[in-house]
Amino acid sequence: MSGMKKLLTLIGASLLSVSLCAQITERERPAEWKQLINGGRFMDRFQPMPEGVSAQGIWGADSVLNRYVDNGIELPGTSFWGGNILQDADGKYHLFVCGWPEESPKGHMFWPNSTVYHAVSDNSTGPFKIRNSVGKGHNPEAFRLEDGRVVVYVIDGYYIADKEDSSVWTYGQFDFDARDRKIIEGLSNLTFARRQDGSYLAVCRGGGVWISKDGLSTYCQLTDKRVYPPVEGRFEDPVVWRDDLQYHLIVNDWLGRIAFYQRSKDGVHWIIEPGEAYVPGISFHKGGEVEHWFKYERPKVFQDEHGRAVQMNFAVIDTIKWEDLPGDKHSSKNICIPLNKGMLLSVLNEKEITSATRTIEVKIAAEEGFDPQAEVDIQSLRFGSYKEVNFGRGCKPLKTRTSGKDLIVVFSGKGSGITAEEFAPKMIGKDKSGNMLYGYARLPYVDYLPALLSARRPVYDKGKGELRLEVQNLGLSASKAVEVEVRCGGNSLGRVRAGALQPYETVNLPLKPASASFDGKSGYEVIFLQDGVEVEKSVFE
Repeated sequence: MSGMKKLLTLIGASLLSVSLCAQITERERPAEWKQLINGGRFMDRFQPMPEGVSAQGIWGADSVLNRYVDNGIELPGTSFWGGNILQDADGKYHLFVCGWPEESPKGHMFWPNSTVYHAVSDNSTGPFKIRNSVGKGHNPEAFRLEDGRVVVYVIDGYYIADKEDSSVWTYGQFDFDARDRKIIEGLSNLTFARRQDGSYLAVCRGGGVWISKDGLSTYCQLTDKRVYPPVEGRFEDPVVWRDDLQYHLIVNDWLGRIAFYQRSKDGVHWIIEPGEAYVPGISFHKGGEVEHWFKYERPKVFQDEHGRAVQMNFAVIDTIKWEDLPGDKHSSKNICIPLNKGMLLSVLNEKEITSATRTIEVKIAAEEGFDPQAEVDIQSLRFGSYKEVNFGRGCKPLKTRTSGKDLIVVFSGKGSGITAEEFAPKMIGKDKSGNMLYGYARLPYVDYLPALLSARRPVYDKGKGELRLEVQNLGLSASKAVEVEVRCGGNSLGRVRAGALQPYETVNLPLKPASASFDGKSGYEVIFLQDGVEVEKSVFE
């Protein structure tokens, strides 16, 4: 190689290294993550991709030439991104995905001009074939309203139609009420979960939580800070969903290429499970071969009749986004990866579980394709708080009995780690073939439809010398009477009583400030107390 060619090669390699470094940083994992057992990470739920069709002469870096071209959606000449799946009453699968011509002048960076396509398949993993277009837009997420209509969200708007395969879609824009709170990182990349009463919870890219009574009416913000993990990260691509038991949230640190998994009883207060939710390399075949995509983004879940995530879809690309140029060998597509959906579990103890509880009875429900009485390796099971079970600890089984086709396992109560805050204790184990089993259990004494009291920023009426405080219940059941304390600059301005509120009911409360130094301009804290104990707080800067 000549000196000039060698220099150009080194310069090219250096520029590539700089580009890679701009899109990758190594995040140090907590030391305790090394102790997690199989089933302790969300990532352990990914299963092999169904066997598919391989092809020659296809686009892509060498690391993805082994891919199944019939998985998800792939079309020569088109770059795809984002997208999720809805199933209709006839069993057809409808993928709403965005895309643009691969030869577009800016390559991948042409994405702001993308079109949302409606594609159909007989299988949840594809291949999906485009049937028609919905309209212009990017990062779509489709959801079904209680009346059956279908909404396809896109950045800055949405499309709506009577059903999945409608030929005509109407464009609109959501209304948002920040309720005197800051909007973190704008209102892009929204993700949605339907609540038990048909209302909708949304999480925006910045990690704020919003509620709409029906999915179309105004979205009201509940949170005053992001609900993501309190760690360093460039967070984006949240995906939220709800099953019969709880809410789930995954958010991706795009720079660190690591995602985090969270759970919640009400969609507002979240716990963070240890371990990676996903990292590059989760798309693997039954023989162990891996499709090494450079980026896995825009995750979406496909759910079963119980709301469990049975499949995850990703937008994937084989190189750095701005290295995907028009007419080159690089591009992007949407892939489908099956998930271990978990077992259906319920605790039979009627009394609240404490450290003094001697035994805990857990029912493992039989369902199509799963016979717990015949398949479960009983001695492998551990049950209790995720803080124990994810690390191989927790309660051990003592005995079993049957109830119809279901299996009831009686555990020793020792070492459960279950506290008064627990709403979904976890089980991890194996079947008799050595495959991982897991599930979260319903507790009979937990309220899964809690009230959610939320205040707006207090308004000072100088003429009357009083604060006006608006409080609303955005939860799913009536609230209990509470005391509401307002603080300013660390000083208490007094308390006022708020009676019980029905779901979505609002009350305005007057409060005479107790502090003579109160100026009416400083930041506020509004604290809700029951029996003198803080149960909720809103902060306004």
